[in-house]
Amino acid sequence: MPEIQLGCHTVRSHGVQVAKVHMHDWLILLVLAGIDLGLNLIEPFHRFVGEDMMTDLKYPLKVNTVPFWSVPIIAVLLPLAVILVYYFIRKDVYDLHQAILGLLFSVFITAILTDAIKDGVGRPRPDFFWRCFPDGKGVFDPTTKDVMCTGSKSVIKEGHKSFPSGHTSWSFAGLGFLAWYLSGKVRAFDRRGHVDKLCIVFLPLLIAALVGVSRVDDYWHHWQDVCAGSLIGITIASFCYLQFFPPPYDADGWGPHAYFQMLAESQNRDESSSNNANSLSVQPAELTSIYVQPHNGAELSRGNSGDTNSMLHGHENGRRHPSIGCL
Repeated sequence: MPEIQLGCHTVRSHGVQVAKVHMHDWLILLVLAGIDLGLNLIEPFHRFVGEDMMTDLKYPLKVNTVPFWSVPIIAVLLPLAVILVYYFIRKDVYDLHQAILGLLFSVFITAILTDAIKDGVGRPRPDFFWRCFPDGKGVFDPTTKDVMCTGSKSVIKEGHKSFPSGHTSWSFAGLGFLAWYLSGKVRAFDRRGHVDKLCIVFLPLLIAALVGVSRVDDYWHHWQDVCAGSLIGITIASFCYLQFFPPPYDADGWGPHAYFQMLAESQNRDESSSNNANSLSVQPAELTSIYVQPHNGAELSRGNSGDTNSMLHGHENGRRHPSIGCL
């Protein structure tokens, strides 16, 4: 596909058309957002935590290095800013729309999987003791030896959501999608061996990894939680990117599937129109040739017919070539 065609489709010219085609996808996103909200409201599973298990759960209760409110900024707004910058450079609404859609699907699907597993597993955080007993005095059931928490219910509820790490999964979902997106745009796998392109691709992944490390340093998560969250995020990001874009190593890896599908449909319509016009133009020449044939100018009429067809073919080729520039 000729890349010169990119830039002919803006939000003003094709935005409504593209949005209508994917209206059901936006509705699904709203459903996913509602599901994730519900998962955050329900009470997670409270697994048994015995007195002898508290040894590994007495890490200090610290403030988040990466606050909760900053996660959407890192995972959504930062990749979105890069996508918007690319749109203002190339002016292609197909790339803009598909990239935003893929990014949001990546984040919301990851959020649902993460929160569902959190609620189902109910693993205590490393600082669970101080969440459960803020005064430092442990209280346990005399029979089962299970904890009998005396702290705030909201703090205790959050203390049962250690596995997997939501900060990490969100970060790898959004920034992992951005890494895929950048790898296609800079043609990181064009077989020319430019390592600087890989540095651009790995930068978002480094930021996501540092977010995961902060969760262990703050004693909000075990290292297994962070590893699981990163795997969930990068896996979902990969699936969502490949749903909307070709692989970065593909010859057409710089653009979305929808863009090339639109080009193919436009070319088919142009070819169909050209063929119809060609058939209508050729018929009079054929009739003239048949009419003139009984006279002595048969050879001349055949020659004229051939010349007419050659002119038509030349005209047809001339029409197809300019259509490559902008559809």
